[in-house]
Amino acid sequence: MQKTETEDARGAGTPRHRSAWNHLLWIPIVLPLLTFVFNHDGPRVFGFPFFYWFQLLCAVLSMVTIALVRRLTGRDR
Repeated sequence: MQKTETEDARGAGTPRHRSAWNHLLWIPIVLPLLTFVFNHDGPRVFGFPFFYWFQLLCAVLSMVTIALVRRLTGRDR
């Protein structure tokens, strides 16, 4: 049986493609977990406390980071 491109030597079906760019994906995972960074009221943006607009910023950062890693690792089909 011939191994596919997505199987490694163990045949476990794990992806072969490992890239250092994948470490960027830790940013949107860890940043929202650091509550001491955004656990305050100011500065306000358009009347919204820092807590709320920082969470929105984290969501946008997550989307951008995922798209960037996908582009840089050549995973486009």
